[in-house]
Amino acid sequence: MAAGGAARTALLLLLGAAAAPVPARGSQGDREPLYRECLSRCERQNCSGAALKHFRARQPLYMGLTGWSCRDDCKYECMWRTVRLYLQGGHRVPQFHGPVANWHFGGCQPTCSLLSPQVSLNAWFWSTVFHTRDTAVTEKLDYFCASAVVLHSVYLCCVRTLGLQRPALISIFRAFLLLFLACHISYLTLVRFDYGYNMAANAAIGLLNLAWWLRWCLQNRPRLPHVWKCAAVVLLLQALALLELLDFPPLFWVLDAHALWHIGTIPLNVLFY
Repeated sequence: MAAGGAARTALLLLLGAAAAPVPARGSQGDREPLYRECLSRCERQNCSGAALKHFRARQPLYMGLTGWSCRDDCKYECMWRTVRLYLQGGHRVPQFHGPVANWHFGGCQPTCSLLSPQVSLNAWFWSTVFHTRDTAVTEKLDYFCASAVVLHSVYLCCVRTLGLQRPALISIFRAFLLLFLACHISYLTLVRFDYGYNMAANAAIGLLNLAWWLRWCLQNRPRLPHVWKCAAVVLLLQALALLELLDFPPLFWVLDAHALWHIGTIPLNVLFY
C-alpha cells in the first residue's frame, strides 16, 4: 500500500510538473521582429469580429477538424513571409516554434513528417492484406503501394538534400514523380501486369536513391560526423533488396525471402533516426 501511495504521489507530481508553466525562449524564427510584427498585425486584422467570422465561413471542414485556428493561419502565413526574406538575404532558414518551416497539408505540419509514416503504413497494410489473401486486386495494391514508398523515399531525399533553397525545383521534381507513378500504375493496370518491368523500375529508382544519398553523405562528411549512419542505412537497404531477387524455400516453411527483407528493415529504422 505504501509503495502504491508513493507511486501515485510521484505520478501526480510528474503530471503537475508537466502542466506547470515554464519560461520559453522560443526559436529564432518566432523571435524575429518581422515575424512578430506580421503576426500581431495579422491577428488584429483577421482574428476578431467580422474578419474572424469570414475566416471561419471559408475555412475547409477538414482544417477545422484538425483544430487549425485563425492564429495558426496567421503564424503560417507570417512564417513563410519571414522565410522568403531570410532566403532573399542569403541567410539560413530559421526554426519556428521548434521545427524548421514546412508546408502544411490539411492543417497538419510538417507535411513530410506526417506523410512519410502514412505512405509507409499504407504499404505495410496492403502488404499484410495481400499476404493474407492473395488475389489480383490485393496483389496490385501491394505492388503499387510499394512503388509509392520507393518514389516517396526519393522525394524525401530531394527535400532533405536541397531543402528550401530551391522550392521550385522540388515542386517540379514532385510533379514528375507523381506523373511517373501514375504512368507506372496505368501501364501495369491497363496494358500488362509485367513483373519484370515492375522489378526493374523499382530497382532503378532504388539505385537513384542510393547514389543521391551517398553523394550527399560524402559531401557532408567533414561537418557531419554522424553521416556514416545514413550511408550505412542506404547501403544495407540496397543489400536487403537483393532478397527480393532470391528464390529459395522458406526457412521452417515460414520465413521466405520477402519476409526476411521486411524483418531486416526494422533495425535500420532505428539506426537511421
